[in-house]
Amino acid sequence: MKNIQTHINEARRTGEIEFFIEERSKDCVVSRMPISKGALNPFGTIHAGAMLWLADVTATVLAIGDAQLGEKGQGFPLAINLNANLLGNQRGGEVRAEAHFVRKGKRVTVVRTRVIGDNDRLLAEVTTNHVPAK
Repeated sequence: MKNIQTHINEARRTGEIEFFIEERSKDCVVSRMPISKGALNPFGTIHAGAMLWLADVTATVLAIGDAQLGEKGQGFPLAINLNANLLGNQRGGEVRAEAHFVRKGKRVTVVRTRVIGDNDRLLAEVTTNHVPAK
């Protein structure tokens, strides 16, 4: 890894991350993300943004459920609030996200997503609020 100050001073940021939806049910969505170089911060641990992206998209997939979205995205569960508690981190391997409903409403849906690392260690707990797009 480069010197941290050199990294911070660089103007260009690149990276590639991906994840896989492993399970979908009406009450739970589970995703898995292998930790790639593009998901790491300058300290060599998972970038908070990568964990939040995993949690947010996993929660959104749960909130969509089996809804039929309109031609222009009507009904898509837009996140209007995201609260994250970052509790731990790791340097490699993979992490999984498990999203469950706190409240499934017609106007506001609340989802809690736990990001879990090696040895079932809780890395982040993320709560998102969603409203259907008009």
